[in-house]
Amino acid sequence: MQTNLETQRVPTVVVGGGQAGLAVGYHLARRGMRFVILDANQRAGDAWRNRWDSLRLFTPARYSALPGLPFPAPGGSFPGKEQVADYLESYAKRFRLPLRTGTRVERVSRRGDGFLVAAGRERFEAANVVVAMSNYQKPRVPAFAGALDPGIRQIHASAYRNPAQLEEGRVLVVGVGNSGADIAIEVAKNHPTLLAGKESGHIPFPIHTFLWRQVLVRLMRFLGHHVLTIATPIGRKLRPKMLHRTAPLIRVKPQDLLAAGVERVPRVAGVQGGRPVLADGRVLEVKNVLWCTGYTAGFSWIDLPVFGEDGEPVHDRGVSRAPGLFFVGLHYQYAMTSATLLGVGRDAERIVAEIARRDAAGAQAA
Repeated sequence: MQTNLETQRVPTVVVGGGQAGLAVGYHLARRGMRFVILDANQRAGDAWRNRWDSLRLFTPARYSALPGLPFPAPGGSFPGKEQVADYLESYAKRFRLPLRTGTRVERVSRRGDGFLVAAGRERFEAANVVVAMSNYQKPRVPAFAGALDPGIRQIHASAYRNPAQLEEGRVLVVGVGNSGADIAIEVAKNHPTLLAGKESGHIPFPIHTFLWRQVLVRLMRFLGHHVLTIATPIGRKLRPKMLHRTAPLIRVKPQDLLAAGVERVPRVAGVQGGRPVLADGRVLEVKNVLWCTGYTAGFSWIDLPVFGEDGEPVHDRGVSRAPGLFFVGLHYQYAMTSATLLGVGRDAERIVAEIARRDAAGAQAA
């Protein structure tokens, strides 16, 4: 049993010190509001540092900044993960945000009219809690993955860093999203590689050309940030589909996979004799399986009735049905860009405005 637990009172607790949490912190600080940001990682930006080594953004640096601080790279370049991580760390320092790293929030529950946030030996009482993270927190693999032969090395995309982690021999990459396509091309340089599944479409032009970096990206930005939103009929119509389907390929095109020597195969349907079985009945002999199969929400630590049957938060542009609990950083929270460096600042600003209104109403009632 834990004893001598410290309880601190702070008006607003922000859970998550990634891009969403820092954007929320920026707007809270601009209003002179008192708050704390809690993050389980040891450094700001570690959520990016801990991804695979060759990861790069799909958007040029000029469209990859949080509010108040341009990205420190040539505007037309595509920053790598280390650059993004260092940018987030410098952002927290630049605006002197009260970020506590190495502090994992284990539970958020109701206490009176506010909340109790439990984090190790610390307790925080808050009137407002902002859950500032995406709904892609817990790696997802199919249930039959456990039936694969122990001699087959299995790695989820969240744990993949580079091909040096793999055993010699064939690699099966499962999932044709952007992660799966990027990783398959990288792995194929040194391993016979199969890519299982079917993509949900692709952007039909290369993103590294002058035309994309200077012209087409502006169009895509406008569509994703202003048209595909819950404020437009087309945005509301497409949102349910986009919440539950793989995003189209952005950097990699189907012909790029073929040129790299990646063999396309149908989806993985199960396991037979310890080997993966495809939907067409083929049993594969492979030494490695890379699961690029996405994530689940992972919000079980929120002990409040704010979730739907699918486990996703029920909210109105980030305002939950529990007064004082907010979300920022969710996929398609308001727009297609909501979970990106480009779009998270707008959602953060709106949520902070809601917190300010709520605090003002509480002060008047008192």
